[in-house]
Amino acid sequence: MTNTVHPLSLSAEQLAPHFSQALITQALSHQQLKAGFIGQERAKTALDFAIGMDMPGYNLYVMGEPALGRFTLVQDILKQAAAQKPTPDEWCYLNNFDDERVPSVLRLSPGEGKTLVKKLEALIDDLLGTFPAAFDNPGFQRKKKTIARDFDQKYDKAIAKVEKEALAKQVLLVEDNGGVGFSPIIDGKPVNDQESANLTEQQRQQFYDAVTELETTLHEQLLELPKWKRELSEQQRDLRKDTIEQAIKPMLKQLEHDYSSQLGVQRYIREMRSHLIKAVLEFLPDESDAEKQEESDNREFFIEEFVPNVLVHFEQMSGAPIIFEPNPSYGNLFGRVEYNSAGNSLYTNSRMIRPGALHRANGGYLILDADRLLTQPAVWDALKQALKSGELLIDTLSDHAVTNSTIITPKAIPLNVKVVLLGSRDLYYLIQDVDEEFNELFRVLADFEYYLPFTEHTVSNMALQIIEQMRQLHINDLSSGGLTQLLHFSFRQAEHQQKLSARFADVLELVREACFYANQQQQKTLTAEHVLQALRGKQYRTGRISEGFLEDIQEGHILIDTSGMAVGKVNGLTVLEIGDTAFGTPARISATVFAGSSGIVDIEREVELGKAIHSKGVLLLTGYLGAKYARNFPLTLSANIAMEQSYGHIDGDSAALAEICVLLSAITDIPLKQSLAITGSINQHGQVQAIGGVNEKIEGYFRLCQSRGLTGEQGVIIPASNQINLVLNDEVINAVQQQQFHIYAVKTVDEALALLTGLDVGVVNRRGQYPKRSVNSKVLARLEQIAEIVNGSLDD
Repeated sequence: MTNTVHPLSLSAEQLAPHFSQALITQALSHQQLKAGFIGQERAKTALDFAIGMDMPGYNLYVMGEPALGRFTLVQDILKQAAAQKPTPDEWCYLNNFDDERVPSVLRLSPGEGKTLVKKLEALIDDLLGTFPAAFDNPGFQRKKKTIARDFDQKYDKAIAKVEKEALAKQVLLVEDNGGVGFSPIIDGKPVNDQESANLTEQQRQQFYDAVTELETTLHEQLLELPKWKRELSEQQRDLRKDTIEQAIKPMLKQLEHDYSSQLGVQRYIREMRSHLIKAVLEFLPDESDAEKQEESDNREFFIEEFVPNVLVHFEQMSGAPIIFEPNPSYGNLFGRVEYNSAGNSLYTNSRMIRPGALHRANGGYLILDADRLLTQPAVWDALKQALKSGELLIDTLSDHAVTNSTIITPKAIPLNVKVVLLGSRDLYYLIQDVDEEFNELFRVLADFEYYLPFTEHTVSNMALQIIEQMRQLHINDLSSGGLTQLLHFSFRQAEHQQKLSARFADVLELVREACFYANQQQQKTLTAEHVLQALRGKQYRTGRISEGFLEDIQEGHILIDTSGMAVGKVNGLTVLEIGDTAFGTPARISATVFAGSSGIVDIEREVELGKAIHSKGVLLLTGYLGAKYARNFPLTLSANIAMEQSYGHIDGDSAALAEICVLLSAITDIPLKQSLAITGSINQHGQVQAIGGVNEKIEGYFRLCQSRGLTGEQGVIIPASNQINLVLNDEVINAVQQQQFHIYAVKTVDEALALLTGLDVGVVNRRGQYPKRSVNSKVLARLEQIAEIVNGSLDD
């Protein structure tokens, strides 16, 4: 191990963010303050603007990835705005007495819905208590008897006339069970059926003749009997109707007085009056009727017929509603109509209309998940139509258009709602491209950033929310070391030394898991060790695949060298993402070069394992070689580049730096250090560009070297522009501090090549030549030699 520090080597202090202990102490001293939302000032401004623009079309699309606090911030701001808005009116559906298939709508003041329902239910209970008991009233019974007596008098008068004529003919009129019959009289006494058999033929004939005449007379006298019965029924019905009207009149009068200022309710009461009387006549017969419906059945009928269906009650609210609908199906959003079965058919009514999220949010705010909403095109189109028309209509025809059911089409309700869509960045731009109406309806964009500024205010707010979460889990205090580790985790999530991750939900998840270990140890203070335990625990739970890769390398199944020199081989660095787990692992990149004119062949692309960006990175190699070395002769060579033992799809251009170095090694037969691993993208001018996943890549190679034993020669080469993205774990930092492991930051291909070869790469002089024996000189000479072999001497 050497004590000489290479100029491109990064120090331990450069491998992670650093901040003062005073900042931590100050953040922990604000525990008595109330936690506020962290960062996202741009999004807050957009939310405030959208809420303030109380006009059609100024709905809001909240753009950002999950766990950025979108939902929390939207709810917090909406709650403040909703508290300042008036509570919206209530809407209810009523039975349309003129056409029951088209239920009417009624607007009520906030809180009036439940009151109206209670009063109408009380009215129905009064009716059920009044009838049929009201028909036992002496006055009603007296009038009823008078009507019956008039009928009886007419009937008795007709029968008396027939009876008188019968007696004159020696025939007795007999009434039995409502029927009229005749019997002969012999010697002043009526003859029964047994005695009639002893009559003479002459007596029988006289009796038959008399009966024939009497029946004619009886028919004449009772000719108007159906009319008398009809008049009797009408008079009795009119009497019952008058009785019902007199009983209902004070009930309805009190109801009209209670709602004298509400014209809609007044109109409904007037329309209801005649139908209510009719319903009492038909369903509440007087006690003389043999069959009566059960009282509970009667009550259910009257409620379904006359009590409004209040869709949403707002009586306990102060301000506008805020509704989040996690599953925006048509029924959940626009409401639905339920059906009951009777016999072999379905039936429904206005009482079976169920509200949707738009009904509950009407007059306020509705929050929807854009991804879920747009998977149902019909619902998206219906929502746009509702927002454009300002009307909320339940479409029932398409769902229940069957022959044996009752179809109702409820009238539309005025809609005044501000819709907030939560969605990703890609989805936002996709909707803009495919839907011309989107910008017309969602004019405001709230863009959530991936990062939070590392400021005193941000750290203080983070600490407050962390402590609030801890106390819910019965942990009272947060140590300065614990907060430091949580901030380190946030920096790591952001992959930046000067910015925190906006995915604060991930920090809170780590806090909950750390509290689990603190509670297990019966400690009331969350420390750095608890946070580290949580991180190690998650890594262990999700680390089976990464450990499997490491075992395969150790056992020689995957060929990776961490010492020695080799031509045409180099250790590249890759990141594998499986589910919510990402880890780095080295991969051997190899190249072969020979005389030919096929150019640089990317084997991954040829077998369709290399995706577009990876293929682009390989193609840039030709541009770099041509611009740097082949200015005076045609670039002619055949080369194959491959990522060895890779059997899945490869994307990204982070292997381009490794590929150009291994290609130059193969061209010159200069060996490369296998103790170093390399990552980075390049451009055609040889400048090294930043890549992603730099921390995982470094730690993945470090674990391999650590398992084999650190020699002091091992390390990684990364782009210099990625230095600000380094947030490495303590093991790597300690190894670098002790010079057991090295991290080199390079800006050019030449710098990387110098590290890998240990030789002078060479800088072109004024005559355009490289120093003899330099790496670049050997590259130039070899490429020129291959060109001559393939194309012949340039002097020929």
